[in-house]
Amino acid sequence: MTERPAPPDVDRVAASQRAVAARRERASLKQDVATRVISPQELLSRALAAPHSPAGAMRVTEFLTAIPAIGVGKRDRILERLQISPVKRLGGLGRRQQQALRAFLDDRVPEPRPRADRSALVVLAGPTAVGKGTVAQYIRAHHPEIHLSVSATTRPPRPGERDGEHYYFVDDAEFDRLIADGELLEWATVHNAYRYGTPRAPIRAALDRGQAVLLEIDLQGARQVRAAQPDATLVFLLPPSWDELVNRLVGRGTEDAEERSRRLRTARVELAAQDEFDYRVVNGDVAVAAREVVELMNAPAR
Repeated sequence: MTERPAPPDVDRVAASQRAVAARRERASLKQDVATRVISPQELLSRALAAPHSPAGAMRVTEFLTAIPAIGVGKRDRILERLQISPVKRLGGLGRRQQQALRAFLDDRVPEPRPRADRSALVVLAGPTAVGKGTVAQYIRAHHPEIHLSVSATTRPPRPGERDGEHYYFVDDAEFDRLIADGELLEWATVHNAYRYGTPRAPIRAALDRGQAVLLEIDLQGARQVRAAQPDATLVFLLPPSWDELVNRLVGRGTEDAEERSRRLRTARVELAAQDEFDYRVVNGDVAVAAREVVELMNAPAR
């Protein structure tokens, strides 16, 4: 029998590089599920749509243990109950297995559903460095019909920020007065450092004029707005991936290493709270994310 020729070294190197890249992408996807950047349902949908992709090549055992609070023992019991072999890959699941796994996910980690009777007040929140301010400023520039609320803050301006346009920059004494006089719809201390708050009067005036109002605030503030204005619509802005969130935080260069570490710890907590929101929008492209937010604002309240 004639022996098959060995593949050239260059082919072996290329194959090895592709395998390493695929493993890294699978690891990144698992991290995205673990940090709630994407839902398990989203990862499963990607795998089924492209069975030969890194998502499709992920074993169901890896997939399940990426979901928070599922360890090896619980994973094995789930697979036994769903009658799915542990050697199966997501892209190779049969129709019955797909349905069983999706039903399990919808029961364990249900996707958020919008509430009825929503007002024209929309809150945009999300983890640090996700690009909330950039998306909000894009909406300001391209949709003048929408009133963008300007927050008050005790932190100093960053390069390029202007008082009254990006924030009202105030000192601690003035912020204390705003709180005491009930002039803030919400306020919070962010990252254990500076205080941010939303003035009530401009929002009330815009809503009275019939304008849609957009608040770009943090998670603590969003919770306070929901308590004070239960009919507000809450939109959670997500990064395309955890790695991209880290890159954006490092890339903007406005925090030192200690501050970046603190903000990333906070981001994990913030991502875990996304189920409290009515909608989720991924900020992979600012214009696209802004359009999706505006479409939600223009959708009739139910």
